[in-house]
Amino acid sequence: MEADNAPAIVFDHVSVTCGGLNILDEVCAVVPRGSWTVLIGPNGAGKTTLLLALLGEMPCRGRILVGGGRGLRLGYVPQKLAVDKGMPFTVTEFLSMGVQRRPLWLGVSRAARDQAAALLDMVHAPHLMKRRVGTLSGGEMQRVLLALALQQKPELLILDEPSAGVDLEGGRLFCELLEDLRQSQGFTQIMVSHDLGMAAHHATNVICLKRRVIAQGSPQEVLTVPVLQTLFGMHMGLICSENHVHHAGVQACAAETEETPHA
Repeated sequence: MEADNAPAIVFDHVSVTCGGLNILDEVCAVVPRGSWTVLIGPNGAGKTTLLLALLGEMPCRGRILVGGGRGLRLGYVPQKLAVDKGMPFTVTEFLSMGVQRRPLWLGVSRAARDQAAALLDMVHAPHLMKRRVGTLSGGEMQRVLLALALQQKPELLILDEPSAGVDLEGGRLFCELLEDLRQSQGFTQIMVSHDLGMAAHHATNVICLKRRVIAQGSPQEVLTVPVLQTLFGMHMGLICSENHVHHAGVQACAAETEETPHA
């Protein structure tokens, strides 16, 4: 298969063992090029571990082929970033750290400042340029981290529960922003999420994970009662219609405590 026509990612019998515990078991899955792929599953299912293996931060058995073996430029948005509230850096300085050669204490160069401004415009957050990083809310910080990831001009954008700690409206707006960026920039996107409504509405491809792949395909194909019962071990009473999941408690049913390192 030509690399340009290959899937963005192929997980080929990927297994991860940590401390004698089998975190991932023979995971086989495909992330189509250009897709918005969402990983869903209960806490401890191995979702974050799979992303870490993809990033090369977690040793694994099996193969992970990216871009048909040629690789792709990666951008990564972590679930959160521990920030000292007293950190003196502004958002502009934070985005300029890896761009300019001269030390920040000599000031931000015009080129770095212009690039930071352009990135913040892309994530609809130009008002954050002069804000101290330590004063940002969770939603504001996620926009800055997304801007930082876009600095790499990624072909593959990887996000680990990007709307965690963000209110419902903020999460909706962030997802709409991601969709606009994916369409305009042309990257492939893979993300972990507990929000089944978001996956049903925005994802083009869903991978249901519980140490192994339970199901994968379009939301219409995999967000079914039997699959979700297998994943979460409860009757969720979901009614799937077109590309939406309708259930008042769907987010609460899938919501869990904060991800562990093996989530």
